[in-house]
Amino acid sequence: MSAVDTPLDKVPRPRPRPAGPGRKPRRFGGAALPWTLLAPTIGVLLLVLGYPLVRLVTLSFKQYGQAELWQGLPGDWQGFANYTHVLGDPVFWGVVLRTLLFTLGAVLLTLVAGMGVALLMQRVSAWVKALINIVLVASWAMPVVVAITIFKWMFDSDYGVLNWLLSRLPGADFSGHNWFTDTKQGFLVITLMVVWGAIPFVAITLHAGLTQVPKELEEAARMDGAGPVKVFRHVTLPVLKPIIVMLTTLSVIWDMGVFPQVFLMRDGHPEPAYQVLTTYSYDQAFVANDYDAGAAIAVVTVLLLLVVMAVYMRQMLKIGEVE
Repeated sequence: MSAVDTPLDKVPRPRPRPAGPGRKPRRFGGAALPWTLLAPTIGVLLLVLGYPLVRLVTLSFKQYGQAELWQGLPGDWQGFANYTHVLGDPVFWGVVLRTLLFTLGAVLLTLVAGMGVALLMQRVSAWVKALINIVLVASWAMPVVVAITIFKWMFDSDYGVLNWLLSRLPGADFSGHNWFTDTKQGFLVITLMVVWGAIPFVAITLHAGLTQVPKELEEAARMDGAGPVKVFRHVTLPVLKPIIVMLTTLSVIWDMGVFPQVFLMRDGHPEPAYQVLTTYSYDQAFVANDYDAGAAIAVVTVLLLLVVMAVYMRQMLKIGEVE
């Protein structure tokens, strides 16, 4: 019988090579491979973020003014004197309180409006949803300076479209009304601009989260007699909780770091009543030429943001334990 006529079950097959006691399966690259791939990114982050942060912290412990800047001097080390001066200044604590209140209002409005838009996108037709997505992405992609220019025109005291529209209401006269004379109205305008720019990201993210809510749970809740509010509270919100915690944390970080919206809306010279932590640090450093105090204020701002991050991590760990 030739080899061609040999049945397949009779053809001899090579036996697997037994693994010796010291033989281990080969792993391409080993444990060092992920770190090798991440090394360029980590290096860029350390260079772009780490080095300026180290320089900022170092500067906050020195005496560094205009003389040191122009003469190229390193500055005298003076320990915690800058922090003592900043933390003992009642004006600084007024700025901190104003920043926190502004951040709280902006974050709440952003989350509520973003949730409303996300829920609306679930209940409209496909082409309307596509149109809303296009509008959201377009507004999100708009440069901040362009958005600020549009808002300044809308709320202008002489040529603002909002004053023109409000003056058309019965018994209302807003001709020549300056929205920034009253600090509360001025911060309302700035808050609306910040919320307008933040809604697209929040709405798109929440809409993606709503698609992951099991429809069976919602139907079961409705069959048990739960109304829309109870279904949203007891079924939808628990599923969206990790996303809401993440969005809240990111919104707090972004809104506490708001700078161009306040700076440019006040034409580059924010009044004391409009100062937030970012503009106050800028004024101390580049207007008063007190660079060490400006650096100390910036470091305190970073520490406040780290507290927010700690709260976020704690909440995420709790969610992980529950799941």
